[in-house]
Amino acid sequence: MSSPEQKSRTGSRLKTAAGLVILLAISWAVWKWALPLLNPAPKTFANGGKLFLPTTVTTAKVTKDTFEEWIAVAGTVTPLDRVIVRSRVDGELMKVHFEEGQLVKDGDLLAEIDPRPFQVALDQAKGQLAQNQALLENAEADLKRYEALLAQDSIARQQVDTQRAQLNQYKATRDSNQAEVDSASLQLSYTQITAPFSGRVGLRAVDPGNLIHSSDVDGLVTIARIDPMGVIFSVPQEVAVQIHASFQGQTEIPVQALASDQKSMLAVGKLLTTDNQIDVASGTLKMKAIFANQDEKLFPNQFVTIKLRVRNTPDVLTVPATAVQQSSKGPYAYVTQPDNTVTVKQIQTGPTDHERTLIVSGLAEGDSVVTQGVDRLKEGAKIRLAETIAEDAPKDDAPKREHHGGKKKGSSI
Repeated sequence: MSSPEQKSRTGSRLKTAAGLVILLAISWAVWKWALPLLNPAPKTFANGGKLFLPTTVTTAKVTKDTFEEWIAVAGTVTPLDRVIVRSRVDGELMKVHFEEGQLVKDGDLLAEIDPRPFQVALDQAKGQLAQNQALLENAEADLKRYEALLAQDSIARQQVDTQRAQLNQYKATRDSNQAEVDSASLQLSYTQITAPFSGRVGLRAVDPGNLIHSSDVDGLVTIARIDPMGVIFSVPQEVAVQIHASFQGQTEIPVQALASDQKSMLAVGKLLTTDNQIDVASGTLKMKAIFANQDEKLFPNQFVTIKLRVRNTPDVLTVPATAVQQSSKGPYAYVTQPDNTVTVKQIQTGPTDHERTLIVSGLAEGDSVVTQGVDRLKEGAKIRLAETIAEDAPKDDAPKREHHGGKKKGSSI
């Protein structure tokens, strides 16, 4: 016979086993109830086909407007005018009247060379001119007296002719002396070096006290015209013909200068001129654009990105570039239908610029094309516009929270 203690242990085990069975039954019932909610079975049509949830998409209209095609090429900032200021005479550099990097104006005095040797040469030439002028005046007086005596038949004609020749010789000498005076005066004026045009000076190559020569390679200083500023660049010959034709047609072609990141706009200008031949080595045509540069964002020899308008085509169909998809059959687009489905249309596209693509054929003005959410689309797929979802979203309940709630947790108000 079992003792009371053994019976108690057996009863406890039965109760534990019964509890486990009940717990397993409850867990199984809960799992069966929650499974349809976690993984609902797709609804079916009457014909047995499955009904999938519509895909959320963003759309845009096919519009007709003016399409501008631009190209981006590398360019180098080149001043329209740049000169090495050299002395035209040799001598000692006495004074410098500019600071390095200074803006100067046309005709400003830049430097002075010792003028004393040139002043001496000028005075000498003037003295020689005065001497010969006196001889000329005396010869003219003698000729008048000889002509009066000849009229009285008091002297021979030969003497009058000799005097006239002497007078002409003095006139020639006078003209030569005057030229020497003018030359010496010109050389003296070269001792004052002036700016040939307005611009910014560079670093000085000669310091005061040094001898300066007209043959110096580096000269005294360089001056570059800062405003306006030029940029030289090259475009492929495929588009050079179109650009050149527009330029010859007196059409102003806009040009943009961008920083090396191709985002920061430095200046806006226009095409100034083109070269007269295509470079056979690179197949490009060199061009020059002009930019206003009051803020001096363009600096000589700076590398920039040039955006140039190739053509301007009015009344053409365009779509956002994100609406154009690619397949083995070529470009296509998803076009929305009135029943909130999409259909695939093969299209022919032109160039893309400013995130707009030119449509040659395949679409009509007013068509609605899908721009975002195309990954899960196919022919006949159901869609729902993102704008509709935004309209159906619940309104901001911030006022309600303010009404029912007290101070926010952690708020110091």
